[in-house]
Amino acid sequence: MAAGKTSPMTRMTTSTEHAAAISARIDRLPATRYIWKLVLLLSLGGCFEYYDLFFTAYIGPGLVRSGLFSNTSASFFGFSGLASFVAATFAGLFIGTLVFGYTADRFGRRLIFTYSLLWYSVATVAMAFQSSAGGILMWRIIAGIGIGVELVTIDTYIAELVPKELRGRAFAFNQIVQFSVLPGVAFAAWLLVPLRPLGMDGWRWVVLIGAAGALFVWVIRRGVPESPRWLISHGRLEQAERVVAEMESRVEPEYGKALPAAVPVANEEAKGTFADILRAPYLGRTLMLVVFHFFQTVGYYGFASWVPTLIIASGITTTLSLRYSFLIALAAPLGPLLAIGLADRVERKWQIVASAICIAVFGLLFAEQKNPALLIACGVLLTCANNCMSFAFHAYQSELFPTRVRAQAVGFVYSWSRLSAIFSSFLIAFFLRDFGVIGVFTFIAVSMLAVVLSIGIFGPRTRGLALEQISH
Repeated sequence: MAAGKTSPMTRMTTSTEHAAAISARIDRLPATRYIWKLVLLLSLGGCFEYYDLFFTAYIGPGLVRSGLFSNTSASFFGFSGLASFVAATFAGLFIGTLVFGYTADRFGRRLIFTYSLLWYSVATVAMAFQSSAGGILMWRIIAGIGIGVELVTIDTYIAELVPKELRGRAFAFNQIVQFSVLPGVAFAAWLLVPLRPLGMDGWRWVVLIGAAGALFVWVIRRGVPESPRWLISHGRLEQAERVVAEMESRVEPEYGKALPAAVPVANEEAKGTFADILRAPYLGRTLMLVVFHFFQTVGYYGFASWVPTLIIASGITTTLSLRYSFLIALAAPLGPLLAIGLADRVERKWQIVASAICIAVFGLLFAEQKNPALLIACGVLLTCANNCMSFAFHAYQSELFPTRVRAQAVGFVYSWSRLSAIFSSFLIAFFLRDFGVIGVFTFIAVSMLAVVLSIGIFGPRTRGLALEQISH
């Protein structure tokens, strides 16, 4: 070979080593103010999706009062019942996570993070001005698509940007920030749903408040870089190098001393397709998470999307039910806040298992309460357990797949929770109508048993491992 020329094999080896070094430099970054700022900005973007996702429960009584929907359906899949509104939300989420989850893998985390938020905001404004159940359901599905894409993108974004020793705490912090909007949703509904400000139904005002996310998206976007790991997976090493160098230049002054040495591990393959998650070593992980998601959503949204209605079914008036729901919602950030110290000390799978057991126990206790104080106390404990499981599985599912298909994989497994939620909303309505609140929570407890078995038996460990190590 002529002097001064480099063989294609040598260039490939050099590029692979460079890619591994860039990933290792991310993982050695200390948890400084700048790293937490990135997590905060991404979490603030997700706040609007969480607001929208959870106002489903709190505007329910308002939709019923306005005559657009009824509490229960005459037939199992009836579109006149409140269950159809809950189902429409999750139908949109299902389409967004399954059909459009790939977009963040193809076009980048930053671009999709921005435009899915805009999509949701526009669709939500349109829904707020609908005067028929059909119009509300249609725009609810469209808004749900944007929410589904956004939540998948945020999970992959955080997993790829933060150091390996910080992932658990980063996702706990992310959930603390996002769940902090729940008291705001509940409070707005408590104040506005029983009223008609300026002659417009109060539930419409609650919906419009959530659409304000579009006003903040460009501010948030400017403060967050593209994922270096995504750039690597698309062969854009120079851009990845610039992003990581910028991160290091921000972190090192805050750290106050030289950054720790980077220890490269074998890098992931750059190219891949969706079919990768249906082959070893990912097929087992995919099936495990499909089962997990199909059942976890019964416990999570079976309570979160129905709490005011469940309280009303216990004999409480609409106004008091919204007040109690607000008090329960105050606990939404409490679970991740209390557990953040253990987020990187306990294996993720055992965090999920413990949370599922608590959901089953506290749910059955909630169903038996008639005393308002005990009802609220059980609701608070149930909310904390739900949200601890939430931050743990958001971190876990994003760790188990390689960068090249991470968003698609998370979107695929996550979509099963959305599909489950479509049917479970009708099942919740069925159990509530025929078996009361105790029937609802017995159904939830059985679903949590499936969660415990799937994750407890088949879940791999991820704590303290680089994403590339978990991938291999």
